[in-house]
Amino acid sequence: MQKHEILWADDEIDLLKPHILFLEEKGYSITTAVSGLDAVEMMQQRHFDIVFLDENMPGITGLEALVQIKELSPTTPVVMITKSEEEHIMEEAIGSKIDDYLIKPLNSNQILMSVKKILDQRKFVTEKTNLSYQQEFRNIGMAFQEDLDEVEWADMYRKLVYWELEIDKTLNKSMSEILTMQKSEANSEFAKFIAENYISWLNEEEEYAPTMSHKLMERYVLPHLKSEDPVFFIVIDNFRYDQWKTVEPLVAQYFKIDEEELYYSILPTATGYARNAIFSGLMPSEMKKKYPYLWVEDNDEEGMNLKEEEFLNEQLKRRNLNVSTSYHKVVTHEQGKTVVNNLKPMLSNDLNVMVFNFVDMLSHARTDSKMIKELAADESAYRSLTKTWFEHSTLNDVLKFLADQKCKVVISTDHGTVRVKRAHKIVGDKNVNTNLRYKHGKNLNYDKGNLFEIPDPDKAFLPKQNISSRFVFTTNDSFFAYPNNYNHYVKYYNDTFQHGGVSLEEVLVPIITLSNR
Repeated sequence: MQKHEILWADDEIDLLKPHILFLEEKGYSITTAVSGLDAVEMMQQRHFDIVFLDENMPGITGLEALVQIKELSPTTPVVMITKSEEEHIMEEAIGSKIDDYLIKPLNSNQILMSVKKILDQRKFVTEKTNLSYQQEFRNIGMAFQEDLDEVEWADMYRKLVYWELEIDKTLNKSMSEILTMQKSEANSEFAKFIAENYISWLNEEEEYAPTMSHKLMERYVLPHLKSEDPVFFIVIDNFRYDQWKTVEPLVAQYFKIDEEELYYSILPTATGYARNAIFSGLMPSEMKKKYPYLWVEDNDEEGMNLKEEEFLNEQLKRRNLNVSTSYHKVVTHEQGKTVVNNLKPMLSNDLNVMVFNFVDMLSHARTDSKMIKELAADESAYRSLTKTWFEHSTLNDVLKFLADQKCKVVISTDHGTVRVKRAHKIVGDKNVNTNLRYKHGKNLNYDKGNLFEIPDPDKAFLPKQNISSRFVFTTNDSFFAYPNNYNHYVKYYNDTFQHGGVSLEEVLVPIITLSNR
């Protein structure tokens, strides 16, 4: 096994011989330098896995050498060693991106721990994570056999996402395939749970039902209007819980996270149904009955999500909330910049609603663009791309501004998305909707296995276009495909992110409440 190469620069290097011998006995190869200039020259000639720099050397200081070393090799870890504990030196070193900081007199074990922490951390993390997940695997599997309720399913999904993100940090991701299989099993059991409970949630007493899309604003947004501070409700379209956990550390830099919950998206888990339910405070059939001039059917040329502001205003009116509001939908970067430039006047409103559409656009672009599909090849890459967007987005600019204001911020989404891998044949007439995860219409013909059927849409508060209409939803990671041109259809849509059906990823989605630090 190849030895790790360490460069150690100190003008009193001879006095450090016992520590050098100790590291060499532990299997490390040590190259020494007696000045900062010597260290920089050696870095120009060869690669080192880690550099030890004395802060106080003749010629150029350790801090000056650090700057030059980072210019030559930005990713090489550097440990600063000094006799001084002065705060400004430590701050300057940390600001220059050192990886560790040791104070003289040195201790051999202290040095070894610093080396191991830097060079072997991911290996240790991998070993610990894999062992911990192996121990948890059986407990999770046994839990599927129990009669989990809506709260326990939310906790189960949190646990699965936690392990997914932890395994993401490991070197070889050797446990990822096993976790994928366990998530698939969880999704199969979750689909059975939804099939057994969904209709009763909507038709029995509210206290037994989880928070769903049409109750979201009533329970998590509107109560904040009682305070004098403005409320900002931000909806990120198609934003999964694992994506939230990926960007959470960035948001936590500016805000206190007061509350993080998972709520249940209504079915279909699609924008035209779930997001309209959020803003209207109604189920789809109620929207159609109460506001026929606002409701749009699936296959109408007019989009289903163009009346959100009107639905929002109608909900506020029904609740006798005489509040000042603003509504903004951000699809392009220019629209985002306009929102950012108008944030200050919004502080005089009681409620400001913003919809950011990038994540949904990303999932659709991944289907149509080979390049995007390669960039977001799997869930891990999909999360990474979402995080990159967020860091450079106008949404991040909005949050940075709001962090310095006295206000309440609520972030949520309408539904999630799932990576589909299995085709499920279905036959229907030309009036059947085009969504791959759910279909509705009359005379639908399909194999009933692994589907969730709603033969009477009235019971699910879903509109029906004719008396014999029914809704049918795919579960887990399947998608609908028509028998004609079947192979082409399957090849095109396999391994794409879709929504509208029943899965943990689509149904259980985050609602986060933030306050200023």
